[in-house]
Amino acid sequence: MTSALSRYGRPATGGRRLRSMSGDLEPAGPAESAEYLAGRARWAAIVVFAAVTAAGAVRLNPSAAAAAAGAVVAVGAAALLLLGWRPVLLYAALATAGIAVLGDGMSSNIGWFAVCLLAGWCVLAGTRREGLAYWAGTMLLFASEWLWGQPDSGWGAWLAGTTLTVAFSLLIRHDRDLLRRLRLAQASLAEQARAQERNRIARELHDVIGHTLTVSLLHVQSARLAVEHDPADAGHALAEAERLGRECLAEVRTAVGMLREDDAADRIAPLPGAGGLPALVEQFRSAGADVTLTVEGDIAGLPATTGLAVYRIAQEALTNAAKHAPGAPTEVGLRVWAGEVTLTADSRTVPGKAASAGADPGLGVISMRERAESVGGSCEAGPGGRGWLVRARLPLTGGTS
Repeated sequence: MTSALSRYGRPATGGRRLRSMSGDLEPAGPAESAEYLAGRARWAAIVVFAAVTAAGAVRLNPSAAAAAAGAVVAVGAAALLLLGWRPVLLYAALATAGIAVLGDGMSSNIGWFAVCLLAGWCVLAGTRREGLAYWAGTMLLFASEWLWGQPDSGWGAWLAGTTLTVAFSLLIRHDRDLLRRLRLAQASLAEQARAQERNRIARELHDVIGHTLTVSLLHVQSARLAVEHDPADAGHALAEAERLGRECLAEVRTAVGMLREDDAADRIAPLPGAGGLPALVEQFRSAGADVTLTVEGDIAGLPATTGLAVYRIAQEALTNAAKHAPGAPTEVGLRVWAGEVTLTADSRTVPGKAASAGADPGLGVISMRERAESVGGSCEAGPGGRGWLVRARLPLTGGTS
């Protein structure tokens, strides 16, 4: 169980979001659309726009007052657009009107370059529809100047320049949106990985601590009953309980150590597998539980993940049987055949006592089911067999989570 988590910041609210990792996206909001220019870059863009507009205002316009008024309106509206004021098309239209006044119908006026800047900003600051709507409006403006004004082929250059600006801006917007989607997907996958890691650690700790406490309590109970009549047996039971406590502490340290990125691999103790089932059953037997184990097939070749799932499911089933039906005989069967591993734990019903954890379903049953599903299998627990039956089916080639 190696941690594969990366630390990513949570994406900003608003804008495009993933919904259930389905690929559906919500439209970008005003705050997120304005992220393409921020801080000094935004003010630098305003300065460039003002410089272009001022250059156009001092050339070829016979009315200085009209040119000055047009420049002021154009720069003011463009500044509001860049600062994120809405609606985008309103301020873009006002800025374009100011540029048209200082341009005075002359295609040679450099001030028309500001229209190209506005076209790009509309695409990046607004929505695609707003950008395309502004582009359509500028096409009508330049075409009307060309057709109904003074015949001048220079308008064709502005038509082409504005179109290219919009096209490149759309490409930039597409790449920006794609990057945002990838970052959201990356953050979502990282959060899923964190949740899976937490669930995996919780299962390990639940199984290890629950099993050890249950078996230790059985030993302590045996010691309490034997302390007066057989002190040696009581001492042996307490020593066994102490040994199990130390083993539990070591396993808890191992599980928690998996969360540390600076731990070397050779310092992590190997996790148990199907080969540890006889020792597991013997632990319960030594504590006074009536448990039998039957193994069919070759368990030596089981994958490590499948073997761990088999061990933990059997451990949880025996722990639940000992906790909810103390004294009830439990038969554990493990069978490997036809590319599948079948594990059963059949607990007999004791009159007057619950047959198993089914009387109080909780993390145990959920943990067994999740462990089986983590390797592509399934686990069922409920009335059956001789009382309460746990049955897990795990494929030999199951995936891991």
